[in-house]
Amino acid sequence: MTETELRADIVWWGASLFQRGLTSGTSGNITVRCGDGFLATPTNSCLGRLDPDRLSRLDGDWRLVAGDPPTKEVALHRPFYSARPGTGAVVHLHSTHATALSCRADIDPAAPLHAMTPYVVMRLGVVPVLPYARPGSDLLEPALRDLAAGHAGVLLGNHGPIVAGATLTAAVGAIEELEEAAKLAWMLRDLPVRHLTPAQVADLTAVFGSSR
Repeated sequence: MTETELRADIVWWGASLFQRGLTSGTSGNITVRCGDGFLATPTNSCLGRLDPDRLSRLDGDWRLVAGDPPTKEVALHRPFYSARPGTGAVVHLHSTHATALSCRADIDPAAPLHAMTPYVVMRLGVVPVLPYARPGSDLLEPALRDLAAGHAGVLLGNHGPIVAGATLTAAVGAIEELEEAAKLAWMLRDLPVRHLTPAQVADLTAVFGSSR
């Protein structure tokens, strides 16, 4: 895609996420690999009202070269690009159910979502929880880099989901599926659930591959 097309894609998906309630206010941010650098949503911007000409244009070292200053959470995005060479886009949201799951004290941080449907397995694999750190903290980037090498998606403790994909469409699809899985986990939390078996999970991974 050309840079113009990538800019339009960011604006379109930002508006879609906002209109469907997956982000609100000025929460959430998007980055996309563009040539030898990156495009990013600006700091304090609303994903529902992005201007393609004001998106942040960053060089390969993440320095601003054009547009508005980038999201202050750009350090959350960098580890995925460095640890996962195939990454073309990263999406971070504060979507309700995934964020709620990241706040629970009674979940296994290594695997907070038990496989109930095939789709998170197919799109993301295991999604761990990173312990809470203040947004913008220097602790987040190295901690995320350690996780990103083995996981395409992470729940930031008491904060929300972040997901990488080969394209922006893929990253959005995966973070949407993560939100749906978290919603199911909340809906069924007090009910007996028939989870997918290890053999069924292994079969899905063998057929559809793994994002880990």
